[in-house]
Amino acid sequence: MRFRVILLTLGLLAQGYLFVRFRQTIRALPRDRFLRRLFWPAVIVLGLFFALNAYLLFQPVSWADPPSLVQVFLLYPSAVWTFGAIFSALFLLMAQLLGTIPRAVLRSVPTDRLSRRRFLQAGAAGLVTAPLAVSAYGAVVASRKVRLEEIRLPLGVPLRMVQLTDIHAGLYMNREEMRGYADRVNALQPDLFVLTGDYISNSVAFLPECLEEMARVKARYGTFATYGNHEHWFTDIGQVRPVFERIGIPILNNAHRVIRTDRGAFVLAGIDDLASGFPDLDRALEGRDPTLPVILLSHHPEIFPDAARHGIQLTLSGHWHGGQIVLRLPGRNLSLAHMRTPYPEGLFRINASHLYVSRGIGTTFTPVRLNAPPEITLFQLT
Repeated sequence: MRFRVILLTLGLLAQGYLFVRFRQTIRALPRDRFLRRLFWPAVIVLGLFFALNAYLLFQPVSWADPPSLVQVFLLYPSAVWTFGAIFSALFLLMAQLLGTIPRAVLRSVPTDRLSRRRFLQAGAAGLVTAPLAVSAYGAVVASRKVRLEEIRLPLGVPLRMVQLTDIHAGLYMNREEMRGYADRVNALQPDLFVLTGDYISNSVAFLPECLEEMARVKARYGTFATYGNHEHWFTDIGQVRPVFERIGIPILNNAHRVIRTDRGAFVLAGIDDLASGFPDLDRALEGRDPTLPVILLSHHPEIFPDAARHGIQLTLSGHWHGGQIVLRLPGRNLSLAHMRTPYPEGLFRINASHLYVSRGIGTTFTPVRLNAPPEITLFQLT
């Protein structure tokens, strides 16, 4: 909730700042009646876009598979505007604080007043539109560029396993897209298929269709799942397990199963969400055969140091979406996730224990992904 309030506050401040700057620009063009007449209708439309996105941020919406026209002209524009406007306002504010344009650039500006004004207006327009264009690309293109990540690790039992996480079924992850992911997983012919939480975005109404599509995957030793924080945030968790049971996907909630293969046996364990649930790793491992290797499913990766102390060979997590919106800098990546956790994405190791954190396939708060492509993870375990 706190993070959503912060996003809403930043959005409101950005909208207000852009409104003031747009108004100042229009007043500086007294002869341009078209732009003057367009100003207030544009403000109203953009304000409605922001209000819609704010509503979707806080209220569960169970509108499954909205028509394409609604997505193209309403849902995605509202998301792109709300997210992009924050960075548009930031860029304009930085330019204003730095004196609008450096002197080196001003030397190339035409000296007559009208040409210089148009040059400055074009520069300001670029500062506003560039983040919006990047946001649109992140929502429409980058969020659909799925990457298959193949990881080879020792386990003690040869196994071909596929992980999906953070599906976030909802307005921006419809049934057709989930079916496509299930088809891709089926094509990989996994021995084991695991799901590590956050099956819904903000409404439990999407859970049945999400699980129905995931249940289409044919894995030799079955499909298993564990809870994420969204299952706790947007519904009574007691209403979630019956859906899993009806669909036929076992949920490992502070519990484990012994999976016996023709090449050996291993323990598959799962715990409740680390931040919003009631995780109990000791209970999940209670009664296990200590000679068998263990794979742990935990939505949050921060369990890893504790898992390593318990001698767990492999922990699978998600939650952070790889940052979802990432700035690639020399030597490091910058995102909210990278600032909040030591395990934002990828492979980690403590002694003989490994952790893999998937970027997931869905999005939350905004449908935008940048430099954090959705992923299907294939593990070749030996």
